Amino acid sequence: MAGDTENAPALTVPMPGAAEVRAFLRSHPGFLAENPDLLQTLLPPSVRQGDNVLDMQRFMVERLQGEVERMKTLQGELIRAGRSNLSSQGQIHAAVLALIEARTFEQLIEVVTGDFATLLDVDVVSLAIESVGDDVHPGLKQGVRVVERGVVAALLEEGREVLLRSDIEGEAAIYGAAAPLVRSDVVVRIDLGRRAPACLLAMGAREAKRFHGGQGTELLCFLGRVVARTIKTWLSLPG
Repeated sequence: MAGDTENAPALTVPMPGAAEVRAFLRSHPGFLAENPDLLQTLLPPSVRQGDNVLDMQRFMVERLQGEVERMKTLQGELIRAGRSNLSSQGQIHAAVLALIEARTFEQLIEVVTGDFATLLDVDVVSLAIESVGDDVHPGLKQGVRVVERGVVAALLEEGREVLLRSDIEGEAAIYGAAAPLVRSDVVVRIDLGRRAPACLLAMGAREAKRFHGGQGTELLCFLGRVVARTIKTWLSLPG
């Protein structure tokens, strides 16, 4: 019996004929629309064979043209995103180098609150620290804005390092006289350690959509950490 099974001819499923394919397509008129990839494998007619054939050919061409345009659009978006990322990376690198090259703490604060605006192509930059009475390192009172306790926590909930905001009105407490200029901004947590007051770095722009949710934040997080470490190093703050 085993030998008979092994020698039995393999069963083959007959391929549908042209009439069956035509019948199937007639009963499923939306099949090609639901499977547009098949249009790229079909051979369109090269001569006029009736209005229906010409309609089919036009349908196929329009589908393929639409697919090409979609791919071109996607390619353009990827190229623009790549260029933007490279530009942002270069700006962050320049800002970090400026921090490292600061020769005094005062110069470091000037780099953050002054040079960062040019290096990062924003309109205003502010370094703000929460008030905790007189129990603050003297160096932290130089060149920074002092805000009320709870401001940092209100903007950056526990565990959050970066906040991107669009279509806003800048807060005077953070940006001072430049607040009316700010229509979008990015707020970065500056973690100076458990014994230091809460601190943030805010960068504002005139464009309402310059910063918005969905943008990458890895480079901004990196910048915030570098700012925090350089400040802690200059002031010999504990971790």
